[in-house]
Amino acid sequence: MYLMKVTAIIDDELINNVRACTKSSTITEAITIALKDWLDTYYIKELNQKISQNPIFIEDGPKIREVNRSL
Repeated sequence: MYLMKVTAIIDDELINNVRACTKSSTITEAITIALKDWLDTYYIKELNQKISQNPIFIEDGPKIREVNRSL
């Protein structure tokens, strides 16, 4: 894993809020957590968009079980 040292101009209030929400002791840790969470959310939205283009409709429980067991 490579690490990148970055200089960024970010509002103090934003950094403090991110540190508080992530309960991080360092700015680096807080930003890392926030960026990973943002990426996770982005990937979920992207996946949901793909799924919505070709959804699977299952009418009842037995069909759902059959599909789950075939995976």
